Amino acid sequence: MTPRRYSISARLTRMNLAVSGAVLVIAAIAFFSYDLLSFRSELIRNLSSEAQIIGDNSVSALLFNDPQSAATTLRGLQRSPDVEAATLYAEDGSIFARYGAGTDHLSNGHRLAFGETDRFWSSDGTVLVAHRIIFQDKSVGVIYISARLTEIGNRARQYVLIAGLILIFCMVAAILISASARRLIAEPIRELAQTALSVSRDRDYSVRATTAANSREIAVLVDAFNTMLTQIQERDAALSQARAHLELRVEQRTAELRRANQELEAFSYTVAHDLRNPLTAIDSIGYLLEISLADTEKPEIRQMTESLRLTTMGMASLIDSLLDFARAASAPLLSDRVNLSRLAHEIAAELVSGDPSRNVEFFIEDCPEIQADANLMRVVIDNLLRNAWKYTSHHPQARIEFGCQKTNSADGSLDGQVYYVRDDGAGFDPERRLSLFQPFRRLHAKSDFPGTGIGLATVHRIIARHGGTIWAEGEVEKGATFYWTLFADAPKSSPQD
Repeated sequence: MTPRRYSISARLTRMNLAVSGAVLVIAAIAFFSYDLLSFRSELIRNLSSEAQIIGDNSVSALLFNDPQSAATTLRGLQRSPDVEAATLYAEDGSIFARYGAGTDHLSNGHRLAFGETDRFWSSDGTVLVAHRIIFQDKSVGVIYISARLTEIGNRARQYVLIAGLILIFCMVAAILISASARRLIAEPIRELAQTALSVSRDRDYSVRATTAANSREIAVLVDAFNTMLTQIQERDAALSQARAHLELRVEQRTAELRRANQELEAFSYTVAHDLRNPLTAIDSIGYLLEISLADTEKPEIRQMTESLRLTTMGMASLIDSLLDFARAASAPLLSDRVNLSRLAHEIAAELVSGDPSRNVEFFIEDCPEIQADANLMRVVIDNLLRNAWKYTSHHPQARIEFGCQKTNSADGSLDGQVYYVRDDGAGFDPERRLSLFQPFRRLHAKSDFPGTGIGLATVHRIIARHGGTIWAEGEVEKGATFYWTLFADAPKSSPQD
């Protein structure tokens, strides 16, 4: 639950009311406590004085054993409204005279110590005062007077009433003072907050806050805020100008790059076609020489013609690879329903028919159709399966697999498919796997495994254009596995088998 947010004016009002109320309550408690202590002390002094006077007036009654005269003297306490009772004890501890509903104080433990003249006790809202009556330096009796503290309660109620009235008056005064403080402090800050909210909402940095002339600190705050808005406005204008200039430069560079790519593509096709015609002628001449010199007794001539034809075939393969590499980057992507498993079956059949002497087992899994460019996907499957066919050629028996598996995100939701081509051939050094997809970078000697060094780079480019990624795992003489995805949100780590 989010805490409530109060305005600064409401906070100022609450603060003034809280401070005023706290001060009044503390002052009322202090004055009441002082008055209570003062009244109690004054009451005890008055009772002690009355006890002394009554004691002095009761000396003759005690000496002449006249209880009636002593009782008459005690009835003089009627003038004191707080006095409840009084008891006069003879020296032997017997009750000599009594006023009101007095009790036997001596039996209750309220006894003066030896040599003690005056003493008082207080409990349960009553005060008991004792005074020893002395005549000619001899104790002739003790007078006890008890009084109620009802006047303290009356005073307390008066204080509460007065404090409540003063509190109400001060609360009204605090509200009026808060209204003035709100105009002096809260209003400028509220206007500044409204300006900041408007700037944040509308992104209009030309707005300026009004300077408060009645407060130096708030004026400094407003000036600093306006200075900040000026700086932001200048930087925003400079950034907009730079962005516009950058967009123009990007458009120009994009147009130049597009023209350069078109020219490079045209150049690639032109060079490829121009090179293909002479190569065809050279291959034809080599073929004719090979036929015409079939019966020659000079083996070096036959070796030369065979080398000529192999070279022209390698050059033609390199031209085809370069054309595939160029098309992988520049050809427009078409959206077709493509069955990668069917393509794998077709290419595997071509490989087997091209060299039926090889003992290679193909295991091709049925994978769901995808939406992709059919021609470019054929290039991907063709390059990967031909690589697997080539790098298992030194093994008398080989196994090549094509398959797919689902991948799941961390929360268990389905992300997509990971496809793979696996073989048990020559493999590669794992520390050099980053060089696999770079053009013309080979991890094996050309004499061991012929090739152009462009096939995997072409595959990498096609996969990237389809929003996917490709990676490889392998070890030397333990085979290799190439994984790839065709979606931008597919995982880039290798799946667990």
